[in-house]
Amino acid sequence: MKNLVKIGSRTAKNGFKNEDYVVEKFNNWQNDLTAQEWLISMGYKLEDIKNIKASKIKGNFKADVQVQIKIEIQLKELIDIQNLQVKLVSQKNGFNQIDKRWVDRYVDLWEIPQNISMILKFYTGEIEPYISNPKTKNRMLINEFSIKEQNELIEFIKKNKSLIVCDVLKGRGKFSAEWMLVILKTIDKEIKWALKPMNFCLNLFGNDDVVISKKGNIRIGKITMQRKGGDGGRKSAQMLQFKINPCLIFD
Repeated sequence: MKNLVKIGSRTAKNGFKNEDYVVEKFNNWQNDLTAQEWLISMGYKLEDIKNIKASKIKGNFKADVQVQIKIEIQLKELIDIQNLQVKLVSQKNGFNQIDKRWVDRYVDLWEIPQNISMILKFYTGEIEPYISNPKTKNRMLINEFSIKEQNELIEFIKKNKSLIVCDVLKGRGKFSAEWMLVILKTIDKEIKWALKPMNFCLNLFGNDDVVISKKGNIRIGKITMQRKGGDGGRKSAQMLQFKINPCLIFD
């Protein structure tokens, strides 16, 4: 499928209130110009479409940090199903969480060896730091580990980079996302959007090297791996999360 219309913009009368509004637009595709542009972007000819039924995917098929939309498109000769990952953002330089789990969940997902899982648990704070004066209370930053440990972690991520990037961005199974729709709501109520195939997004966000950032986190291409934090100090702050700036797909 060709990405015929990759970026668009339109002044919204009521604005995009939430992800449900995206579902409504797809279901009202015959009267909604933006929805028609999205469908053309996905390679469809409007005259071939008989009916569309869009709905939010419920459940924890990838992670609980995003909204995915299932679009059932009835064409003249077949029924096509597409899963979209939707990102609503209000500023071009903001970051958006794309995946979060406990370290042990990632251990199962990526067959992480014990030495690497221990590093990640020291990093997220599940295990108390083994150094006396960490920069951040109750946990360790990546650059506070020994050089040997840092290299082991980096080498593991590099070896499994394609799998990691695919899992945190696309997901697995029948509910994995084939498209990413990013909608930027500007102060002047102009709506800018970009709709890209997931393979494009995998290359865009995951194509660069794996490095340790100045803040002691891990950068996997343009994806940041870090401790979740926040949550009012609850234990869930010790989860591992992955973040991106969705607006990079506008560039």
